[in-house]
Amino acid sequence: MADSSFDVVSKVDRQEVDNALNQASKEISQRYDFKNVGASIEWSGESIVMKANSEERVLAILDVFQTKLIKRGISLKAFDTGDKEPQASGKEYRLVGTLKEGLAGENAKKITKIIRDEGPKAVKTQITGEEVRVTSKSRDDLQAVQALLKGADLDIALQFTNYR
Repeated sequence: MADSSFDVVSKVDRQEVDNALNQASKEISQRYDFKNVGASIEWSGESIVMKANSEERVLAILDVFQTKLIKRGISLKAFDTGDKEPQASGKEYRLVGTLKEGLAGENAKKITKIIRDEGPKAVKTQITGEEVRVTSKSRDDLQAVQALLKGADLDIALQFTNYR
């Protein structure tokens, strides 16, 4: 019997993020507490910029956007705002957030170490670029690894693809 495998990746569906951003923007334009405060949320290159005339309103915009991301099935671990403090820029406050994608070398090593230390012994891992390939003869072992990684406290959003 051939080996079964799957890939552990960290990717974000850009269309879903765009939909969440558009929904948040629409809600911000319609809500009474955001009227006449210059509140906005928009793409700026690869990052998302939130603006308003006070720190509290910028954090409220962030909350609205995070709610929309959750409703769209996107993990908040994939969205990083850095220091979480809105920066004053003239009369407005800004907060810039970015999407975290791909398994950087350090995170990929962390994942393989977790699988080696706590996973079934027959499972093999291999780091290939931005993903980790997990192989085993037993599909039950692969499902155990998926459950292990879902339960692990990692600061990245994980998806499992190419399950064969």
